[in-house]
Amino acid sequence: MRQLKHGTIELILGNIVDQDTDAIVNAANTKLTGGGGVDGAIHRAAGPQLKEFCLQLPADEQGRRCQTGHVQTTPAGNLKAKYVIHAVGPFYNERYSDKAHTQLRQVHTLALQAAIAHHCTSIAFPAISTGAYRFPVAAAAKTAIDCVCTFLSTTPGLSFVRFVLYKQPQYDIFSSTLEEWRMDDLDP
Repeated sequence: MRQLKHGTIELILGNIVDQDTDAIVNAANTKLTGGGGVDGAIHRAAGPQLKEFCLQLPADEQGRRCQTGHVQTTPAGNLKAKYVIHAVGPFYNERYSDKAHTQLRQVHTLALQAAIAHHCTSIAFPAISTGAYRFPVAAAAKTAIDCVCTFLSTTPGLSFVRFVLYKQPQYDIFSSTLEEWRMDDLDP
């Protein structure tokens, strides 16, 4: 746990669907219709109304309701949280790693801003893009932790941010990244 100017950041080993924060972040796909991993677990736990909420959002001609690097917010259905912030992280490709890092940072920032816009004071994140989207965990942790710590150091509105890591190796990497974070180490 780490206290910053405007809030606290905490890391736990667990399941995102069990969190009682005001909002939880879903590592979603662009169509917002459920899938595997975190996305599937959230949709199963929230019940069928979550998919119904998602289907009410406008879609483009390819059926995308949310572009990569962006977020959409819906009610949370049967979850303890009030809202699900569907965050579409990037697929990682070494050739376009700068773009992936920018999109990952952007999706975290937009999720934090969406939580504030919905009058949330607490939010829980998974390790976005580190599963099927193949973002290296250490690089994702650095971007995510830096983004959240910078936000909590500079922006009022959220008092509590939790990262919910599903596997011990993810937790260990996020934990050491949080321990080492310094305000003067900001990503560009």
